Amino acid sequence: MIKTYLFLIIAIFCEVGGTMLLPVSQNFTKIIPTTALAVLYLSSFYLLTFVVDKLPIAIVYATWSGLGIFTIAILGYIFFKQSLSWQAVLGLFFIVTGVVLVNSFTIKTI
Repeated sequence: MIKTYLFLIIAIFCEVGGTMLLPVSQNFTKIIPTTALAVLYLSSFYLLTFVVDKLPIAIVYATWSGLGIFTIAILGYIFFKQSLSWQAVLGLFFIVTGVVLVNSFTIKTI
């Protein structure tokens, strides 16, 4: 089970890395960021294929997208100087709380 969650975490990091390269690729006109973006997205989906064999797809997708949204919002704030209102921070907190709750009950039932 640890290997499954490790693959999921790496898939999330790959997806986040690819998403963070979207503005850097300048509408896919910069070849190196665009190539890295594609490799990261493909790697993320490849790793997810192993995860969905062990965990329900709804849990996998909720975790992948929820933690991806959270991480991208934080990194966007740090690297791209994007603002986060207190409402957005509260929403991000709820996302992480939901992901933790869903996964803690999923582990017990598998």
